[in-house]
Amino acid sequence: QVQLVESGGGLVQAGGSLRLSCVVSGRPFSKSIMAWFRQAPAKEHEFIAAIKWNGYSTYYADSVKGRFTISRDNAKTTVYLQMNNLRPEDTAVYFCAVDNAVMSRNSDDYDYWGQGTQVTVSS
Repeated sequence: QVQLVESGGGLVQAGGSLRLSCVVSGRPFSKSIMAWFRQAPAKEHEFIAAIKWNGYSTYYADSVKGRFTISRDNAKTTVYLQMNNLRPEDTAVYFCAVDNAVMSRNSDDYDYWGQGTQVTVSS
């Protein structure tokens, strides 16, 4: 029932910023975890950040901590990823996902996925 639609990706120079949005339709459980993953060519999904749908706990991969910020707006049923000081190695397709079980950094544990939005960072 849950559907996710990402937007906000694009081409940006190194050091620049982007804000990704993920609009959630359906009715996520209050215990749901909202997360961002990314996938570079020929690589597996990499955990980026997560936030509880009801609550304020956040989790970040070490590679983005201090540069990326995950947030949510429950009234708009939207999750955001503010990406600052972007680097070429951040280039990937970025996905939002929902875990209806427990908190996990493993992509296999997530139940719903968006279509992804491309982020390309040039040197």
